[in-house]
Amino acid sequence: MTALILNLDALAPLSDKRFYELCRANRELRLERTSHGELIAMPPAGGKSGNRNFRLIGQLYAWVEYTGLGIGFDSSTGFVLANGAIRSPDAAWVSQESWEVLSSDEQEKFLPLCPDFVVELRSATDELKPLQMKMQEYLDNGVALGWLIDPQTRQVEIYRANGDVEILLAPTNLSGEAVLPEFVLDLQGILD
Repeated sequence: MTALILNLDALAPLSDKRFYELCRANRELRLERTSHGELIAMPPAGGKSGNRNFRLIGQLYAWVEYTGLGIGFDSSTGFVLANGAIRSPDAAWVSQESWEVLSSDEQEKFLPLCPDFVVELRSATDELKPLQMKMQEYLDNGVALGWLIDPQTRQVEIYRANGDVEILLAPTNLSGEAVLPEFVLDLQGILD
């Protein structure tokens, strides 16, 4: 099942507050809002995708706990981007400095910032082009490093703040580069 996109312009613009309330009232749904105000309802992940994401999050969690350099997030976290979109990457990380600038109230709701690092993990039902557009949107809104991991093609697209996109075929691991110092993601069980 693919994501369902609803255009709500005919009714009224969906403010940040109203979107937050909608998500709280429908906790069983995974919702995002595009910069154009469209509502995206995403189906739950299948077993293989869920396990891949678990492996990815586990490795990121261990690095975050070890370094204390920032805060990690799973796919249920909403980020309010500068362009008005509210997105939920499969995994994300925000530096401690960026986290501490937020008020306690801001930390409780959708985070009003773009993560420093994001990961999108393509599931069997995801179309590639919308994920690539989402990764570009993260770049346009300030992400420093992003990975689009595609187990179907055994390919990884690396998005960097300088605008470069690097494509790797069947890598065994990925480096967090300067954004996530010393973090290396082992792709065994994620890319295969």
